[in-house]
Amino acid sequence: MSPTNGHANEPVNASTNAVQQFATPANDTNIPTALTPTAAKFKELIASLEVPFHPSVIEWRVTNTSKGGSPRGQVMPYADQRAYTDRLNGLFTPAGWTRKYSIHTSANFERSKDQKIVAKVLVTCELTIFGIGSHSATGEEFADDENAGTSAEAQAFKRACTCFGLGRYLYYFTGTWVDLDERKRPKSAPKLADWATPEGWRQGLRPNAEVASRLSEQTTVGNNGNGDGHDSGNYTGERLVREIEEMERSVGKRMYRGLLKTLAHVWNPEDIRDPAIQQKVLAHMQAAERGFRRLDAALNRVGPEPLTQMLRSLKLQSIDRVDNLKALHQIVLAVEAAAQK
Repeated sequence: MSPTNGHANEPVNASTNAVQQFATPANDTNIPTALTPTAAKFKELIASLEVPFHPSVIEWRVTNTSKGGSPRGQVMPYADQRAYTDRLNGLFTPAGWTRKYSIHTSANFERSKDQKIVAKVLVTCELTIFGIGSHSATGEEFADDENAGTSAEAQAFKRACTCFGLGRYLYYFTGTWVDLDERKRPKSAPKLADWATPEGWRQGLRPNAEVASRLSEQTTVGNNGNGDGHDSGNYTGERLVREIEEMERSVGKRMYRGLLKTLAHVWNPEDIRDPAIQQKVLAHMQAAERGFRRLDAALNRVGPEPLTQMLRSLKLQSIDRVDNLKALHQIVLAVEAAAQK
């Protein structure tokens, strides 16, 4: 597919269910379609995933330290990946979800903080919840860290979880300053806001809009390889933008620009300031990527004629002119139906 320039004119609500439309089919996961949740159950499960972890499993990591005077540090909350797996097991049972990893290494490059030539370990996790869908994300760590693989794996898994809403609330923290001991550990853990507890969340409490809008602009810098899936705003502000940018190659320029315009009203990912919108844009682009893969698989079975007919009915010159998920979904279903005859 050769991407072409274009503009998106699709209504904002046209791709609301786009991610579900291109979720992993039940027969792709060897799970009976009877287990596919109803719309009401689906909504209930997603809401349960979004509930904050119990405060007892929250830990705090020092991301910044003061200079001079009594030692103080800026801390950010995180949860061990076992808390994520416990939530998934509790909601779906161990048989109701799965994950798979792929590992790559980058080329050597000069690390800015110490000018050392080093590569990075990149781990991609694809998380599938049967009957709901799949999301993938990538974690990274410098290869000279003896725990590089473990840290990158934990990052990737947690980031994939946040695409379903699990642990996403942790991205709304902007850092709290506390006193540190002689080993630069927090002397006491900050008290969590009511909205960051299961009870408060279920009562409808949420982080205020000001905190949410400032999130991607925070300058708090954490340890990129900490394995907690929460990089003190840096992931949301930079890495998530980079992941969105990388999707252009997979979905083509017309779809890429169309989703940016429709969902975020921007032409460039770096102009998106709301982390929730960043996550939404990436999820929709990943759904488009899955849609194109399904289309390619169907075309391999049936040939190009059904696609040509469908494009003609939509008054499109080629598949490269598709700029929204609703149209792509129609095309995929039509070609798949032709392939099954």
